[in-house]
Amino acid sequence: MSGRLAIGFGPAGPQVEAAPPLPIEALVLGKPAHEAAELLPRIFNLCPMAQATAVRLALDLPLPDPAQAAQEIARDHRLKLQVIWPRFLGVAGCTTPLPRPADLDDWLARQPLFATIARLFPPGCAVADLPAVTPETAMNPAACENSAAGRRADHPTLAAVAARWGKGPLWRAVARLADLDPPPAPRRLADGAAVVPAARGLYAVQARTEAGRITAFRRVTPTDHLAAPGGVLHHSLASLPADGAGLAPLLLAILDPCVPVTFHEAAHA
Repeated sequence: MSGRLAIGFGPAGPQVEAAPPLPIEALVLGKPAHEAAELLPRIFNLCPMAQATAVRLALDLPLPDPAQAAQEIARDHRLKLQVIWPRFLGVAGCTTPLPRPADLDDWLARQPLFATIARLFPPGCAVADLPAVTPETAMNPAACENSAAGRRADHPTLAAVAARWGKGPLWRAVARLADLDPPPAPRRLADGAAVVPAARGLYAVQARTEAGRITAFRRVTPTDHLAAPGGVLHHSLASLPADGAGLAPLLLAILDPCVPVTFHEAAHA
Protein backbone atom coordinates (compact mmCIF):
# COMPACT_ATOMS: atom_id res chain seq x y z
CA MET A 1 0.00 0.00 0.00
CA SER A 2 1.25 3.48 -0.88
CA GLY A 3 2.05 5.94 1.88
CA ARG A 4 0.30 8.86 0.15
CA LEU A 5 -1.45 9.98 -3.04
CA ALA A 6 -0.79 13.18 -4.98
CA ILE A 7 -3.45 14.36 -7.45
CA GLY A 8 -2.83 17.00 -10.08
CA PHE A 9 -5.06 18.67 -12.66
CA GLY A 10 -3.74 19.98 -15.96
CA PRO A 11 -4.45 20.18 -19.71
CA ALA A 12 -4.05 16.41 -20.06
CA GLY A 13 -6.57 15.76 -17.31
CA PRO A 14 -6.11 14.46 -13.76
CA GLN A 15 -2.91 12.71 -12.78
CA VAL A 16 -2.49 10.40 -9.79
CA GLU A 17 0.93 9.78 -8.29
CA ALA A 18 1.39 7.20 -5.55
CA ALA A 19 4.35 7.16 -3.21
CA PRO A 20 6.42 3.95 -3.14
CA PRO A 21 4.75 1.10 -1.28
CA LEU A 22 5.34 0.95 2.44
CA PRO A 23 7.94 -1.72 3.37
CA ILE A 24 5.44 -3.82 5.28
CA GLU A 25 7.08 -7.18 4.65
CA ALA A 26 10.41 -5.87 5.96
CA LEU A 27 8.72 -4.88 9.21
CA VAL A 28 7.65 -8.42 10.01
CA LEU A 29 10.13 -10.79 8.32
CA GLY A 30 11.79 -13.00 10.92
CA LYS A 31 9.41 -11.99 13.69
CA PRO A 32 7.37 -14.55 15.61
CA ALA A 33 3.88 -14.84 14.18
CA HIS A 34 2.16 -13.68 17.37
CA GLU A 35 4.43 -10.61 17.52
CA ALA A 36 3.64 -9.62 13.94
CA ALA A 37 -0.06 -10.08 14.65
CA GLU A 38 0.19 -7.60 17.52
CA LEU A 39 2.43 -5.14 15.67
CA LEU A 40 0.57 -4.45 12.43
CA PRO A 41 -2.76 -3.23 13.84
CA ARG A 42 -0.82 -0.79 16.02
CA ILE A 43 1.18 0.58 13.08
CA PHE A 44 -1.80 0.84 10.71
CA ASN A 45 -4.45 2.10 13.08
CA LEU A 46 -7.30 2.50 10.59
CA CYS A 47 -9.69 -0.46 10.79
CA PRO A 48 -7.53 -2.15 13.47
CA MET A 49 -10.04 -4.95 14.10
CA ALA A 50 -10.23 -5.84 10.40
CA GLN A 51 -6.46 -5.77 10.16
CA ALA A 52 -6.01 -7.86 13.29
CA THR A 53 -8.54 -10.39 12.01
CA ALA A 54 -6.88 -10.66 8.60
CA VAL A 55 -3.36 -11.06 9.99
CA ARG A 56 -4.42 -13.61 12.58
CA LEU A 57 -6.52 -15.56 10.10
CA ALA A 58 -3.61 -15.70 7.64
CA LEU A 59 -1.28 -16.87 10.43
CA ASP A 60 -3.81 -19.36 11.84
CA LEU A 61 -3.93 -17.57 15.20
CA PRO A 62 -6.98 -17.04 17.45
CA LEU A 63 -9.28 -14.38 16.02
CA PRO A 64 -10.79 -11.31 17.69
CA ASP A 65 -14.48 -11.26 18.51
CA PRO A 66 -16.27 -10.91 15.12
CA ALA A 67 -18.83 -8.62 16.75
CA GLN A 68 -16.07 -6.06 17.32
CA ALA A 69 -15.14 -6.06 13.64
CA ALA A 70 -18.78 -5.51 12.66
CA GLN A 71 -19.05 -2.67 15.17
CA GLU A 72 -15.90 -1.11 13.73
CA ILE A 73 -17.39 -1.06 10.23
CA ALA A 74 -20.68 0.44 11.43
CA ARG A 75 -18.85 3.04 13.54
CA ASP A 76 -16.78 4.17 10.55
CA HIS A 77 -19.88 4.47 8.36
CA ARG A 78 -21.78 6.48 10.96
CA LEU A 79 -18.82 8.80 11.39
CA LYS A 80 -18.90 9.57 7.67
CA LEU A 81 -22.69 9.88 7.51
CA GLN A 82 -23.22 11.90 10.69
CA VAL A 83 -20.03 13.93 11.12
CA ILE A 84 -17.40 14.10 8.37
CA TRP A 85 -19.47 14.51 5.21
CA PRO A 86 -22.14 16.74 6.81
CA ARG A 87 -19.46 19.08 8.16
CA PHE A 88 -17.79 19.15 4.74
CA LEU A 89 -21.07 20.20 3.10
CA GLY A 90 -22.66 22.20 5.92
CA VAL A 91 -25.78 20.04 6.03
CA ALA A 92 -27.45 17.63 8.44
CA GLY A 93 -26.26 14.06 8.61
CA CYS A 94 -28.28 10.94 7.90
CA THR A 95 -28.46 7.39 9.21
CA THR A 96 -32.10 6.63 8.33
CA PRO A 97 -32.90 3.29 6.68
CA LEU A 98 -32.73 3.12 2.92
CA PRO A 99 -36.07 3.53 1.14
CA ARG A 100 -37.60 1.22 -1.41
CA PRO A 101 -36.52 2.08 -4.97
CA ALA A 102 -39.99 3.50 -5.71
CA ASP A 103 -39.63 5.95 -2.82
CA LEU A 104 -36.11 7.10 -3.71
CA ASP A 105 -37.01 10.58 -4.98
CA ASP A 106 -39.17 11.47 -1.98
CA TRP A 107 -36.52 10.14 0.38
CA LEU A 108 -33.74 12.14 -1.30
CA ALA A 109 -35.80 15.31 -1.00
CA ARG A 110 -35.84 14.82 2.79
CA GLN A 111 -32.13 14.03 3.14
CA PRO A 112 -29.96 17.15 2.70
CA LEU A 113 -26.72 15.15 2.77
CA PHE A 114 -27.60 12.88 -0.14
CA ALA A 115 -29.57 15.54 -2.00
CA THR A 116 -26.50 17.79 -1.97
CA ILE A 117 -24.24 15.00 -3.21
CA ALA A 118 -26.75 14.24 -6.00
CA ARG A 119 -26.80 17.89 -7.00
CA LEU A 120 -23.02 18.31 -7.02
CA PHE A 121 -22.44 15.05 -8.87
CA PRO A 122 -25.21 14.67 -11.47
CA PRO A 123 -25.68 11.48 -13.49
CA GLY A 124 -22.46 10.32 -15.18
CA CYS A 125 -20.21 12.57 -13.09
CA ALA A 126 -17.28 11.01 -11.19
CA VAL A 127 -18.36 7.47 -12.01
CA ALA A 128 -16.38 4.25 -12.27
CA ASP A 129 -17.87 0.94 -13.39
CA LEU A 130 -15.33 -1.82 -12.78
CA PRO A 131 -15.58 -5.54 -11.98
CA ALA A 132 -16.21 -6.23 -8.32
CA VAL A 133 -13.47 -7.70 -6.18
CA THR A 134 -13.97 -11.27 -5.02
CA PRO A 135 -12.21 -13.21 -2.27
CA GLU A 136 -10.27 -15.00 -4.99
CA THR A 137 -9.06 -11.76 -6.63
CA ALA A 138 -8.52 -9.71 -3.48
CA MET A 139 -4.76 -10.41 -3.36
CA ASN A 140 -4.33 -9.01 -6.88
CA PRO A 141 -3.80 -5.22 -6.58
CA ALA A 142 -5.12 -4.55 -10.10
CA ALA A 143 -8.03 -2.18 -10.73
CA CYS A 144 -11.40 -3.41 -9.48
CA GLU A 145 -14.36 -2.25 -7.39
CA ASN A 146 -13.38 -2.95 -3.79
CA SER A 147 -15.67 -0.87 -1.60
CA ALA A 148 -18.69 -0.98 0.66
CA ALA A 149 -20.77 -0.05 -2.41
CA GLY A 150 -19.40 -2.99 -4.35
CA ARG A 151 -20.18 -5.27 -1.42
CA ARG A 152 -23.82 -4.09 -1.37
CA ALA A 153 -24.30 -3.60 -5.11
CA ASP A 154 -27.21 -6.07 -5.21
CA HIS A 155 -29.29 -4.00 -2.78
CA PRO A 156 -32.38 -2.93 -4.78
CA THR A 157 -32.13 0.74 -3.81
CA LEU A 158 -28.42 0.87 -4.57
CA ALA A 159 -29.12 -0.73 -7.94
CA ALA A 160 -31.70 2.00 -8.59
CA VAL A 161 -29.17 4.72 -7.67
CA ALA A 162 -26.56 3.16 -9.96
CA ALA A 163 -29.05 2.93 -12.83
CA ARG A 164 -29.88 6.66 -12.61
CA TRP A 165 -26.67 8.31 -11.43
CA GLY A 166 -24.06 5.72 -12.28
CA LYS A 167 -21.58 4.21 -9.85
CA GLY A 168 -20.46 7.56 -8.56
CA PRO A 169 -20.40 9.54 -5.31
CA LEU A 170 -24.12 9.23 -4.55
CA TRP A 171 -24.02 5.44 -5.04
CA ARG A 172 -20.95 5.18 -2.83
CA ALA A 173 -22.36 7.45 -0.12
CA VAL A 174 -25.77 5.76 0.03
CA ALA A 175 -24.02 2.38 0.19
CA ARG A 176 -22.73 3.26 3.66
CA LEU A 177 -26.33 3.02 4.88
CA ALA A 178 -26.82 -0.38 3.25
CA ASP A 179 -23.53 -1.55 4.74
CA LEU A 180 -24.73 -0.95 8.29
CA ASP A 181 -26.13 -4.48 8.01
CA PRO A 182 -23.86 -7.25 9.36
CA PRO A 183 -20.84 -7.87 7.10
CA PRO A 184 -19.98 -11.20 5.45
CA ALA A 185 -17.77 -13.55 7.42
CA PRO A 186 -13.97 -13.54 7.00
CA ARG A 187 -12.58 -16.29 4.80
CA ARG A 188 -9.31 -18.18 4.54
CA LEU A 189 -8.71 -19.48 1.04
CA ALA A 190 -6.96 -22.67 0.00
CA ASP A 191 -3.75 -20.74 -0.75
CA GLY A 192 -3.72 -19.35 2.80
CA ALA A 193 -4.89 -15.85 1.88
CA ALA A 194 -7.20 -14.30 4.46
CA VAL A 195 -9.93 -11.95 3.21
CA VAL A 196 -11.81 -9.83 5.72
CA PRO A 197 -14.54 -7.20 5.29
CA ALA A 198 -13.58 -3.69 6.41
CA ALA A 199 -15.30 -0.32 6.18
CA ARG A 200 -13.59 0.54 2.88
CA GLY A 201 -14.01 -2.87 1.27
CA LEU A 202 -12.24 -6.23 1.39
CA TYR A 203 -8.86 -6.45 3.11
CA ALA A 204 -6.52 -9.33 2.18
CA VAL A 205 -3.41 -10.78 3.81
CA GLN A 206 -1.20 -13.70 2.82
CA ALA A 207 1.62 -14.94 5.03
CA ARG A 208 4.04 -17.84 5.33
CA THR A 209 5.86 -19.02 8.43
CA GLU A 210 8.65 -21.44 9.24
CA ALA A 211 9.32 -22.57 12.80
CA GLY A 212 6.79 -19.99 13.99
CA ARG A 213 8.49 -17.00 12.31
CA ILE A 214 7.36 -14.91 9.33
CA THR A 215 9.14 -15.82 6.09
CA ALA A 216 6.83 -14.05 3.62
CA PHE A 217 4.07 -11.49 4.02
CA ARG A 218 1.77 -9.55 1.68
CA ARG A 219 -1.32 -7.48 2.19
CA VAL A 220 -3.63 -5.76 -0.27
CA THR A 221 -6.04 -3.07 0.87
CA PRO A 222 -9.09 -1.41 -0.68
CA THR A 223 -6.91 1.67 -1.26
CA ASP A 224 -4.52 -0.40 -3.37
CA HIS A 225 -7.41 -1.30 -5.66
CA LEU A 226 -8.83 2.22 -5.56
CA ALA A 227 -5.56 3.84 -6.65
CA ALA A 228 -4.43 1.16 -9.11
CA PRO A 229 -3.77 2.34 -12.70
CA GLY A 230 -7.12 2.47 -14.44
CA GLY A 231 -8.88 2.02 -11.11
CA VAL A 232 -11.85 3.67 -9.47
CA LEU A 233 -9.89 6.79 -8.50
CA HIS A 234 -8.64 7.30 -12.07
CA HIS A 235 -12.08 6.84 -13.66
CA SER A 236 -13.83 8.97 -11.04
CA LEU A 237 -11.45 11.89 -11.53
CA ALA A 238 -11.47 11.53 -15.31
CA SER A 239 -15.28 11.76 -15.44
CA LEU A 240 -15.43 15.01 -13.48
CA PRO A 241 -16.51 17.98 -15.65
CA ALA A 242 -13.75 20.09 -17.19
CA ASP A 243 -14.22 22.72 -14.47
CA GLY A 244 -14.73 20.15 -11.71
CA ALA A 245 -11.35 20.22 -9.97
CA GLY A 246 -13.03 21.97 -7.05
CA LEU A 247 -15.14 18.86 -6.48
CA ALA A 248 -12.08 16.64 -6.05
CA PRO A 249 -11.71 17.07 -2.26
CA LEU A 250 -15.34 16.03 -1.69
CA LEU A 251 -14.94 13.16 -4.14
CA LEU A 252 -11.88 11.93 -2.24
CA ALA A 253 -13.73 12.27 1.07
CA ILE A 254 -16.38 9.91 -0.31
CA LEU A 255 -13.91 7.52 -1.97
CA ASP A 256 -12.08 7.53 1.38
CA PRO A 257 -8.55 6.28 0.69
CA CYS A 258 -6.74 5.27 3.87
CA VAL A 259 -3.65 7.39 3.06
CA PRO A 260 -3.05 11.17 2.99
CA VAL A 261 -3.97 12.92 -0.27
CA THR A 262 -2.52 16.16 -1.63
CA PHE A 263 -3.77 18.23 -4.58
CA HIS A 264 -1.62 20.28 -6.91
CA GLU A 265 -1.65 21.80 -10.40
CA ALA A 266 -0.21 19.32 -12.87
CA ALA A 267 2.85 20.39 -14.82
CA HIS A 268 2.25 21.53 -18.38
CA ALA A 269 3.69 19.51 -21.22
